[in-house]
Amino acid sequence: MNQRKIRIGDLLVESGVITAGQLQAALREQARTGQRLGTTLVDMQLVEESQLLNILAQQLQIPFVELGRIRLNEALAQRLNEVQARRYRALIIEEGPAHYLAAVSDPTDLTRIDEMQSLLDKPLKIAVARESELMRAIDIIYRHTEQIESLALELSEAGGDQFDLATLTEAVDVSEAPVARLLQSIFEDAIKMGASDIHLEPEENGLRIRMRVDGVLQEQMVKESRIASAVVLRLKLMSNLDISEKRRPQDGRFSMVVQGRQIDVRLATLPLNYGESVVMRLLDQTGGQLTIAQLGMLPEHQKLFEQLLSYPHGIILVTGPTGSGKSTTLYAALNRLNQPDVKIITVEDPVEYRLPRVNQIQVNTKIDLTFAAVLRTVLRADPDIIMVGEMRDQETAEIGLRAALTGHLVLSTLHTNDAIQSAMRLGDMGAEPYLVASTLRGVIAQRLVRKLCPQCARGSEPTPQQKSWLQHHGVEESQTFKAPVGCNHCNQSGYRGRIGVHEILIIDDAMSEALRRNDQDGFVQAARAAKHYTPLAMSALERARQGVTSLDEVLRVSEGA
Repeated sequence: MNQRKIRIGDLLVESGVITAGQLQAALREQARTGQRLGTTLVDMQLVEESQLLNILAQQLQIPFVELGRIRLNEALAQRLNEVQARRYRALIIEEGPAHYLAAVSDPTDLTRIDEMQSLLDKPLKIAVARESELMRAIDIIYRHTEQIESLALELSEAGGDQFDLATLTEAVDVSEAPVARLLQSIFEDAIKMGASDIHLEPEENGLRIRMRVDGVLQEQMVKESRIASAVVLRLKLMSNLDISEKRRPQDGRFSMVVQGRQIDVRLATLPLNYGESVVMRLLDQTGGQLTIAQLGMLPEHQKLFEQLLSYPHGIILVTGPTGSGKSTTLYAALNRLNQPDVKIITVEDPVEYRLPRVNQIQVNTKIDLTFAAVLRTVLRADPDIIMVGEMRDQETAEIGLRAALTGHLVLSTLHTNDAIQSAMRLGDMGAEPYLVASTLRGVIAQRLVRKLCPQCARGSEPTPQQKSWLQHHGVEESQTFKAPVGCNHCNQSGYRGRIGVHEILIIDDAMSEALRRNDQDGFVQAARAAKHYTPLAMSALERARQGVTSLDEVLRVSEGA
């Protein structure tokens, strides 16, 4: 690498990318903010980051690497510890027989490069990378796994099954306690990975920590077996649970701030052979709930959903298995309907997100505050819209249907596979056919599919199994679909985030009449012939055609639909 001092501003002026006047303005802004000049130029939109880095790479005769497109070697990256990697904004990405290659955000900072070289046992070569990609890669490489193991060892050596209750019951600001710091590390790791759930499972020889990311569990094993009881005790105290009861399941809830985010944690314990397991659902209150536009519905489905929400009364059902995003859809609907001139009451188990202006009630079966009991009282509270967390039994279903019949808009969920089954399920639960026919306005069935990582997804021909599925569904496909590959952006999974696929059934006269007659075959025929009805599998296939998801995800959804 050319070791002469590089003045990036002069280089950009010489290249004709910016003018001398723009450089002076950027230098004044840099003096005010203290940022590096390159960052200032990009923030002022005087130069694009990729353009800046390409010019630097050409001038210094070094490569410009797209970190999102290469598979990182975590063991190799650890030649620099996390503090060093963050200080130098650098990541070792390749090892040759006689050198290391490090990606850096600022290849002109020769002092830091020299400091890095002094830490390594081979000569160092430099490549330039986008700072945002570099910091994301550092976040992924240097997760809290080592810290978790270190804290677990510290806690075990301190006597993991012997603790001072007075210390543990203090506020979390006693962060020096190993158990508190261990839990903080676990939560920070979960938030960094975008996990929806944390599972802590004690085993004979250790504690298994699993996190659900995009619907898939990822695990880490902590070998110290004595720490599980300390961790469970701390969590029980935070949730106001009975710490002496270890033989029965318990449910609780607490809130905490993790990396500046307000997180509500729903906790459930379960007695196992080697102690109590804990499952925690993480609910991020900071980001707020999604709007209907953010649900990711296909345009035609969003239009149908908004049509359903425009009805002044009737019942709307959202259906799907556990973890299919039903609650998210209901909260998006409530956000849309929540206006000063409308009274909304919800009956939930539990209340997941707090909504202003909405009267939210949490059921409590221990004191007979059931869905049905609350609903009977709610109808005397003059609501316009009622949301019932779940139609669990005949009594709840009938009260909800009668509320819809008397001028209320009722939103609720059912655990069924598709929209057609949902409508018939109400009859199976014992609801009067005339009530279902008179009040049911529509059903939304949904699933969540994993979104392909945009950084690494590649075109791929359908496999024989996928071709067979396409032919079975009468789909003539000649196009190339995309498939997952795996990169540091998606933690090598090939997927990043999830999106809903939907099946929306608007109840028309033919379907309503079939429901009134309790004619299930007639209802199925009328539903499948409906103008706007698209099965779940076909909605998922449309997302695959768009390159949003893979055919593997389409087949997974269709098997459960």
